Amino acid sequence: MRVPEPAPKSLSPRDWMKRQSRWSVYELIAWAAAITPFFLFPTYLPLANQIAIAALFALSVDLILGYAGIVTLGHAMFFGLGAYFAGIISVHGWGEPITGLLMAGTFAGLVGFVSSFLITRVQHLALIMVTLGLGYLTLELANAMSWLTGGTDGLRGMNRWPIFDTFRFDLWGYTAYSYSLVVLFICFLLSRRLVNSSFGLALRGVRENIKRMPAIGSDHKWHLRKIYTISAAMAGLAGALTAQTTNVVGMDALSFQRSADVVVMLILGGTGRLYGAILGAFIYFVARDQLAGINPQYWYFGIGVLLMLVVLFMPKGILGFLAGLVERRGK
Repeated sequence: MRVPEPAPKSLSPRDWMKRQSRWSVYELIAWAAAITPFFLFPTYLPLANQIAIAALFALSVDLILGYAGIVTLGHAMFFGLGAYFAGIISVHGWGEPITGLLMAGTFAGLVGFVSSFLITRVQHLALIMVTLGLGYLTLELANAMSWLTGGTDGLRGMNRWPIFDTFRFDLWGYTAYSYSLVVLFICFLLSRRLVNSSFGLALRGVRENIKRMPAIGSDHKWHLRKIYTISAAMAGLAGALTAQTTNVVGMDALSFQRSADVVVMLILGGTGRLYGAILGAFIYFVARDQLAGINPQYWYFGIGVLLMLVVLFMPKGILGFLAGLVERRGK
């Protein structure tokens, strides 16, 4: 997987972006590996589905954290909104997955756009506290509206229709994983195109030095609002996928724990790389599955040890560490 490099002086920004947009052999291998659970590990398809959804959620956070520098601890708000929206319309008679998914993502994106006006007013610690506060407010609102959300008992009576009236959700997870993987791939393509565009370069400029962006005529606040809205919509899609593939929506979809877990995934994989979100989700869920098998009560201890090792010895994440090795070997 190719790591974004500084634009050489001999290349114009447009040529540099074109070079970054080229697909490498490593990327093709990575996506080919995503299909192998269908043939090699069919009993692990439900786990693979969770990984695909978590990767999509982590990808949405990476767009604002890794590329725009917006540190958030409340992004589960959009994940939960997407999950509840898809679940509620399903309970009330609309179980078509594709349109339900799109409506849930649109709803989360609209909420993200409205909240982005508050997000762009603050920075640093205040920004973290605002995102955390919004997450807690949404969680308590869902709990108070138990007549609609089911409260702590969860949403009941969801009805799922077959995809395209043909592919039914089976117990083994073939349809669920196929569905989630296709949505993840489409969102990844859109994200890849976005970060390798002039808009993506502007986001990097905001991340590196937000005070200098107005000096070159860039409306940095509008850039941040746009990427925050896109990220919220993508997180809503991940939440809707969870509701549709598991037929379960609970308060944990809005919890702080979910927001914290996705940040851990990004730290493990590496921020600002797109593939770091996918790799981090894979490592987190595989480690959780194996550690829970060893000790169901204290598996978080193993995650904590893994996180500390990565932060201490691979500060750019596992993908960043591997990319550094490849770069040094090339020299």
